[in-house]
Amino acid sequence: MDILTIAGLLLGLGGILLGQMLEGGKVASILQLTAFIIVIGGTTGAIMVQYTLPVFIKALKMLPWMIFPPKSAPQPIVEKILEWSNTARKNGLLALESLVDSIADPFLQKGLQMLVDGTEPEKIRATLEVELLAREELDRQAAKVFESAGGYAPTIGILGAVLGLIHVMENLADPAKLGAGIATAFVATIYGVGSANLLFLPISNKLKGVVHEQSYLREMIIEGLVAIAEGENPKIIESRLQSFYAR
Repeated sequence: MDILTIAGLLLGLGGILLGQMLEGGKVASILQLTAFIIVIGGTTGAIMVQYTLPVFIKALKMLPWMIFPPKSAPQPIVEKILEWSNTARKNGLLALESLVDSIADPFLQKGLQMLVDGTEPEKIRATLEVELLAREELDRQAAKVFESAGGYAPTIGILGAVLGLIHVMENLADPAKLGAGIATAFVATIYGVGSANLLFLPISNKLKGVVHEQSYLREMIIEGLVAIAEGENPKIIESRLQSFYAR
């Protein structure tokens, strides 16, 4: 669980609400369902128009990564690759065949299967790099969905403000209706700017960081598998893999 994300959201939203109360305002005054529907509905519609269905669905699936990012600890994988290397040196690559079905990660499983099949090292590298790049591109596009939402939300918020002012102008003769229209106008702007800078843009950048970590981990996996296929000494493989995270 990413505690920093939770703390950041609580601090950001809490600071705004606390500031509102310290100024003598009421939290209820910025809770406007109409403004919320205009901003969130309009922003969601805009990004649905911009992106394809697979990218949009992938973005929704990646959203939980904000709190529960995929495991990217390199050490267990390094240890697993070194174990495979020692087994292959002692008993040959076919000795790894019984382990293929026990691997949960499809990327790692595919690489191990290619090792067992006796695939040439360069073919292993080329095949896995193509898969890595394809997956990374899809994940980056999905992360950009929220970046685009951060661009649209403030503009949709302004649109909501204009709609609220139109409602005000239509009811100038009825003072009782003016307050609701003005409130919707200003709150829509707050929702647009606030959601962009507290949610959408931070979510996008956080997900891009997770995608980078996952790609970096897969690059390490490729190097380890290729080294096993080339018959490298386990000590050399360990040194090469550890250099990926010597920072």
